[in-house]
Amino acid sequence: MHTTALHPLGVRLTGADLSTVDVAVVRRLLAAHGVLVAPAQHLDDAAFVAFLRRFGELVFTTGETPVPGFPDLNVVTNVGRTTPPRSVFHVDTSYVPVPPAYTALRAVQIPERGGQTLFTDQYRAHDTLPPELRDTLVGRTITHRVSGVPGDRDSQAEHPALRRHPVSGRTSLYLSTPQRCVAVSGMDAAASAALIDRLYRHSTAEENTLRHTWSPGDVVMWDNGCVLHRADHDGVVGDRTMHRGMVAAAA
Repeated sequence: MHTTALHPLGVRLTGADLSTVDVAVVRRLLAAHGVLVAPAQHLDDAAFVAFLRRFGELVFTTGETPVPGFPDLNVVTNVGRTTPPRSVFHVDTSYVPVPPAYTALRAVQIPERGGQTLFTDQYRAHDTLPPELRDTLVGRTITHRVSGVPGDRDSQAEHPALRRHPVSGRTSLYLSTPQRCVAVSGMDAAASAALIDRLYRHSTAEENTLRHTWSPGDVVMWDNGCVLHRADHDGVVGDRTMHRGMVAAAA
């Protein structure tokens, strides 16, 4: 097994079989680097589910399209759409009290061009905040409210703006897209919106972003406690299909 650090975040894992890889090692890599890229795995759905279940119970987002025969996985695809999917930087299901610890994608169909997935380093986002802005966030929570999920209009949860990672011990700036971050504790609506927008722009700056270009057989897993992600659907040529699984966090 060999690891290569990516920039500005992430790690590439080669020479490893995901069916037998040490889960504790993967957890530490995810806690340290945020994103793990495992190329040329060529897993089928059964093997993908078996790999993910080694980390814990799987969770499914209401309103998503399940993979036939594998109800814990959902399909992420542009096939059959008349307009490109829309994606912004976000944390998966941050609007529930205990969001999933990990999300993973396996490449099913790779387009001829485009279709990258982007990730941000929320440790670095925290560490590079101006000190006075970081001080403003100490002890505050952000309210995350569901949006864009069919069949769910009411879910919301509060989470600390500054989150200490349970494995690495590092602090990350924890937020999601401004469409879902609707309030900062102790602030009125206008001040909350302005602060969330500033934090989001800071988090998603180009120098804080990893772009992953997909290859056949890739599996990519990330830690939702220290990473934002989005798909880049601009200029995609060809069919793009991923199967996604999410691992529950400890309550």
